[in-house]
Amino acid sequence: MGERQSDGLKLIGLFVLSLAVSTTLIIGRARCATLSSPMAKSSPVASPAASPSPAAAATPAAQEASKTPQYVSGELCKACHYKETQEFTKTMMGHLFMLHPRDDLEQLGCQGCHGPGSLHVKSGGKDVGGMITFNPKLDPSVKADNAKCLACHSGGQQAFWRAGTHAFRGLACGDCHTVMRDVSPRFNLASARQVNPFIMIRPQTQVCLRCHMRKRMQMELPSRMPLWEGLMVCTDCHNPHGGPYPHMLRDATVNEVCYRCHAEKRGPFLWTHPPVMMNCDDCHTPHGSINRFMLKIREPRLCQQCHIGTFHPGTPAGIGSVLVFNRACTNCHSQVHGSNSPGGQALTR
Repeated sequence: MGERQSDGLKLIGLFVLSLAVSTTLIIGRARCATLSSPMAKSSPVASPAASPSPAAAATPAAQEASKTPQYVSGELCKACHYKETQEFTKTMMGHLFMLHPRDDLEQLGCQGCHGPGSLHVKSGGKDVGGMITFNPKLDPSVKADNAKCLACHSGGQQAFWRAGTHAFRGLACGDCHTVMRDVSPRFNLASARQVNPFIMIRPQTQVCLRCHMRKRMQMELPSRMPLWEGLMVCTDCHNPHGGPYPHMLRDATVNEVCYRCHAEKRGPFLWTHPPVMMNCDDCHTPHGSINRFMLKIREPRLCQQCHIGTFHPGTPAGIGSVLVFNRACTNCHSQVHGSNSPGGQALTR
């Protein structure tokens, strides 16, 4: 009885084994047929092991995003640069950017000018992280630094900056302006007002004269413009940000610039003096001179560059001399800029 049961179990086991082998062979032949068909060759079915996982597929994108600087909270800037932030807040720009922003750019605070700072923060401040530092040692490109300023300051007086002399000579905005500290009362200039019992030099004049040393020398001469008294500044006549006129003048001609203050010389006159109508620089040196009234040379030699001395009442240097006597031609011809007198043809009245 026991032997018959064991034989039956063996037969059942053999049957199950043969059935499993047959099923495996059938599945294998079907798979081979599928892979060998043209449709299967044109569109192979990727195995689950060959398809990348979502995490692996997102890794390159995540790495690329981690290298791109992003904007961070302005509180992170204050955490490390607290002193600089407090000084910047006292300036005109800082008051807008840090306290009363008017648009999206100003809401970025420090990053509105310096650019996104996520990489700088990630490095713990050791790496600039692509930010604009406005430091000549770290940002050698003056053009890139100026472009950041011109993104906002591109109208009004700054409209002609790219065509101006200062731009062609590689001058940076930071050479004249100090944005991070409140140095001057206006315009964020890099020099402060100098005041003592004898002179009062305004910041605009000091900034210009740091480079224009020859003009500074001329302004130290006896006859000069009242810059040391603070009654005028260089920017009253010149636009430092450039312009369409020669020498960065604020008007088209030298005379128009002079007439801003010397309106009585404009005319119109009944009797005119042609050199006066042409250019004030024909007789005057605008920045200073050793002669009175900032004349280029003393009278009468100044006048006799155009006028000869014939028929004048004296020849102090001898017969045939062209030099007239006495102190100056203007002793008689006092109205050298023009006259409205009916008898003033010779500019004597």
